[in-house]
Amino acid sequence: MKLRTYFMTLLLFLLFFNGSILLISFVNLNSNLNSIRERCLGEHYFIATTYAKDLNAVENRGTEAESAMELLFQSYVSYYGKKNLFLEISKKGQTLYSSIPMEKTFSSKKESPIAGNRILSTVKLKEKEYISVAGTLPAPYDEYTLTYLYDLSENIASWNKVTSILYTVGIILSFLLAFCLILLLNYIFKPLKQISIASQKIAKGEYENRIPIIGNDELSEMAQSFNDMAEEIQNQMLELARSAEQKQCFIDNFAHELRTPLTTIYGYAEYIQKAVITEEEKLSATDYIMSESRRLQNLAYRLLDLAMLRNDEITFTKVSVPELFHNTVEKLHKKASEKQVKLEYNYQFDSLAGDCELLKCMLVNLVDNGIKACKTGDIVKLDAFYEDDRKTVIVEDNGRGMTEEQMSHITEAFYRVDKSRNCAEGGAGLGLALCEQIATCHGAKISFSSQPNQGTTVKITFTTFQ
Repeated sequence: MKLRTYFMTLLLFLLFFNGSILLISFVNLNSNLNSIRERCLGEHYFIATTYAKDLNAVENRGTEAESAMELLFQSYVSYYGKKNLFLEISKKGQTLYSSIPMEKTFSSKKESPIAGNRILSTVKLKEKEYISVAGTLPAPYDEYTLTYLYDLSENIASWNKVTSILYTVGIILSFLLAFCLILLLNYIFKPLKQISIASQKIAKGEYENRIPIIGNDELSEMAQSFNDMAEEIQNQMLELARSAEQKQCFIDNFAHELRTPLTTIYGYAEYIQKAVITEEEKLSATDYIMSESRRLQNLAYRLLDLAMLRNDEITFTKVSVPELFHNTVEKLHKKASEKQVKLEYNYQFDSLAGDCELLKCMLVNLVDNGIKACKTGDIVKLDAFYEDDRKTVIVEDNGRGMTEEQMSHITEAFYRVDKSRNCAEGGAGLGLALCEQIATCHGAKISFSSQPNQGTTVKITFTTFQ
C-alpha cells in the first residue's frame, strides 16, 4: 500500500508540476508575442507615416515620389536593419523594394490589404518565425503597401532557454520531492506498520502488546482505538480464563460435594446389607443415609434455583418491608435461640419492589450465615434505610468475620469460609452465590465488608427505581 501510494502521489505531482511549467511557459510566450505584436503594429504605423511624410517633403521640393522612393527605402532599411527588422514596398501585389531575406518576393504570397487596414500575421521563412504587418501608406500614397517583418528568433530562443531552465529545476525538484515523499510516507505509515505488527503479535496470543501514542492526529486516534481494542481483548481473554477456572473449580467442588454423601450412603447401605446388626444399629445407619440424602436433595434444589434465576425474569410486586423482616426473623428464631444469638431489625421505609419469596430467600440466607458466624451472646441486625436517595438493606453481625482473601471468593459456588463448620451444619456453599443472583435479578448491588473477629456487614443497594 505504501509503495502504491508513493508512486501514485509522485506521478500526480509530476503530471501537475510539469503541466504547470508547460502552461506557464506557453502563457508567458503568448503574453510576450502579444506585446511584440502591439509593438510591431506601432512601429509599422510609425514607419508608414514617417515614410509618407518624407515622400511628401521630397515632392514639395520638386522631385517625383517614385524616383525618390528607392533612396528613402534604402535609408530606412539601413536604420531598421540594425534592429533586426525587414521592410518591403509593393504596389498592387508587385514587390518594388525589399530587404526580406528570401529568393522570391514576399508580397506575392500575401493578399493585399485594403486601404486604411493592416494585416497582422505570423509567417515562417527559411526555418525562422516572423511577425508580419502589412498595410497601405497614408494618402495620397495608399496605392503602395508597406510590409514590416520582425524576426522572432531571439525571442523564441530566449523562451526555449527559460523553458529548459524551468524543466531542469522541475527535474531537480522532482528528485527532491521523491526523496522527501519517501520520508513523509515512512512517517505517516509508521503507526499503520506498528498496528500491523501489534495485530500479528496479538494474533499469536501476546495480548499485552500496545502501540505508542504520539501526537493528536487521526492516526494517533486510530492507534488509541487499537490499544483500547487490544485492552478489551486482553480483558475478555482474562475474563474467559477466570470463567474457565471458575467452571473447573465448580466442577471440582461439585464432584467433591457429591462424593462425600454418596460415599456415606453407599457405605451404610453396604453395612446394612452385609453386616449382622441389631435393629438399633440399622435405625442409626438409615438415619445417616436419610441425612446425606437430604443434603443431596438440598444441593439439587439450590442448583435448580440458581438455574431458574439465570433464565427466568421475575415479576415485581410491592413487598412490605416490616412483614419481610418479621418473617425472616421468625423463620430463624429457633436456630438463633439454640445458639443464644439475638436477632434485631429496623426499617426507615415500608416497601420494596420485587419478588417477595426471592427477597425472603436472600435475607434468610444472609441472616443464617450471620448466625453461623456468631458465638453465644452475639447479635445479628437487619436494617433498611436510605443512602444517597437509594433504598438500602444491610445484614450485620459481630461474629468471627473474614479476611480479604476469603471475601474475594464468598460468592463462588461451593466455597466455604469454614469448611468443617458448614459441613457439620449441612451447608453446601451455594447460599451467597444464590443471594448474589437474586440481587442481580432485582437490579441491586450486593457488597461485603468484614474484619476478622469484628463481624461482617452485607449491604444490598437497590439501584433501580423503587
